Amino acid sequence: MVSPQPMDRLVCGDVGFGKTEVALRAAFVAAMGGKQGAFLAPTTLLAEQHYQTLVDRFAKWPVRIAEVSRFRTTKEVNAALQGLGEGSVDIVVGTHKLLSSSVKFKDLGLLIIDEEHRFGVRHKEAMKALRAEVDVLTLTATPIPRTMGMALEGLRDLSVIATAPQRRLAIKTFVRSESQGVIREAVLRELKRGGQCYFLHNEVETIENRRQALEKSCPGAIAVAHGQMPERELER
Repeated sequence: MVSPQPMDRLVCGDVGFGKTEVALRAAFVAAMGGKQGAFLAPTTLLAEQHYQTLVDRFAKWPVRIAEVSRFRTTKEVNAALQGLGEGSVDIVVGTHKLLSSSVKFKDLGLLIIDEEHRFGVRHKEAMKALRAEVDVLTLTATPIPRTMGMALEGLRDLSVIATAPQRRLAIKTFVRSESQGVIREAVLRELKRGGQCYFLHNEVETIENRRQALEKSCPGAIAVAHGQMPERELER
């Protein structure tokens, strides 16, 4: 009898459309089936967020959850790794450390990858090795061309979440010439209601100049983050 091929599914959907919900249910099914699940996140902040979500969701169920990240002490990390090897941990959340050869699972059945495009080549090679043995669920709002190409060619399964959750407001997009007055009005309106703004700039070399210009319009409200900053600074 030929054993079925492991799942390799790409789930695409906009932010807030329910990709994490799909992952939670998949992890729960794996845990209830006696398999271990690993939730791989690109940053420690995102790993912590997923960990808290899992703990809250499965608080009333016999699902043992652990986290492997810099937010945990060495003692907690070692206990989590020991639990993975012994099988006492059902779901583990962490960053690329979970792909290390030193991490041993007793019976890994599901690997969930959040935002695959934010991992490096070496990490993706480790993911590729796991795909031959366990079910893989990849979540993304912006799939990289190679991943999307494999899905469209049928080499990977593809699911698209195109329907927004109930009572979710539609995103409004405006395209217009740049105006400091409009930017200032939009930012201050959002801050006044207690919200946050995300200003996307297209060049690292000039991002500080942009910050200074914004600071004049909206003093005290601007912080800078970009891909070349050390991860410890991004997490402040």
